[in-house]
Amino acid sequence: MFMRPTRIRQFVYDALFRRIHGTRLIYNTCWEDPAIDRQMLRLNSDSRVVMITSAGCNALNYLLDNPHEIHCVDLNSRQNALLQLKIAAIRSLDYDDLFKLFGQGRHEQYAAIFDRLKRQLPEYARHYWQDHMDFFSGQGFRQSFYYHGAAGNVALMLRHYLNSRKELRDRLYDLLDCRSLEEQWILYSHIEPDFWNYFTRLLIANPIILSMLGVPRSQLQLIRRTYPGGIVAYVKDKLRHVFTAIPIADNYFWRVYLRGEYTRTCCPDYLKEANVPVLRDRLDRLRSYNQSVTDFLRGNPGDYTHFVLLDHQDWLAAGDPAALEEEWMYIVYNSAEHAKVLMRTAAMEIDFIPERVADNLRRFPELAADMHRRDRVGTYGNLMLAEVR
Repeated sequence: MFMRPTRIRQFVYDALFRRIHGTRLIYNTCWEDPAIDRQMLRLNSDSRVVMITSAGCNALNYLLDNPHEIHCVDLNSRQNALLQLKIAAIRSLDYDDLFKLFGQGRHEQYAAIFDRLKRQLPEYARHYWQDHMDFFSGQGFRQSFYYHGAAGNVALMLRHYLNSRKELRDRLYDLLDCRSLEEQWILYSHIEPDFWNYFTRLLIANPIILSMLGVPRSQLQLIRRTYPGGIVAYVKDKLRHVFTAIPIADNYFWRVYLRGEYTRTCCPDYLKEANVPVLRDRLDRLRSYNQSVTDFLRGNPGDYTHFVLLDHQDWLAAGDPAALEEEWMYIVYNSAEHAKVLMRTAAMEIDFIPERVADNLRRFPELAADMHRRDRVGTYGNLMLAEVR
């Protein structure tokens, strides 16, 4: 029996996605805006947080709100290895070395830096960085850590394309330095027609590219089903909103992928000099686990006050609804009174929460919608803030 062409394409996409996510670092920086997260979560000294690790930036930012503990969970051990490297760097390096490493994405003495940090790393992280510390060398055509990893490779492709079109590149760089929404709107109105051409449309719709950006087939199907015009229209509209409706001056998310580095005034809070001593005093409150949220809660039951789930439930909703329901049951069972749950999705509506769980949640749609409009990343379709009853 032969597989239909559609089934073959689905099989290949899924196999490619598993291959990329099972063998590589995906995210070299978090792609969720912690400024709006922190407004919604309202962490304090009683907070016990369970969250997806991603690149670890947001866990470090959350530490600035003085939570009691943060448990970072990720199935991809390379993401936790990155968090552990950041923890060791904050603990041991002076600020200039720290910023060279994670602000500029390169350090001329990266090998010596690793020798200083490696004894502080858990074994799995030490082995990973033993083989990949050259990500920070600044040598070759990549020039920055932020052009390594799967998502970084996509950013590198975009950088090479822009370098071939210097006028468009320079306009985008000028856009990053705008100081008013009026300036942004005028400049972007000239950029948009030049940016969206056959190459960029093909790039956005390419299954390999989408897999490298961490978009599983289930998430792509959500966008195609719920957004008029599909993935290209979705990304085009999201970029227009980010670059014309939200002040760009502190948007370090897009700056780092367009320029390959942060500046000291436009960077995640964990990289700002005044915050480093505060973080050093609180690093022991961070713990990381190479497992799923369900497995973590099964093995570490407790009364947790906050759950930050990023968008991974999009993956479960279409591919493994039984696992989705199991995860929610563990979340509810391990929630302290009035525990908060924050999650993002590619869908316009969050309608995949199991029915028997939804009755235990009190949502805050007005606040979530307001925060979603302010999100500096701007690539998600929706977000949900809920309280466990």
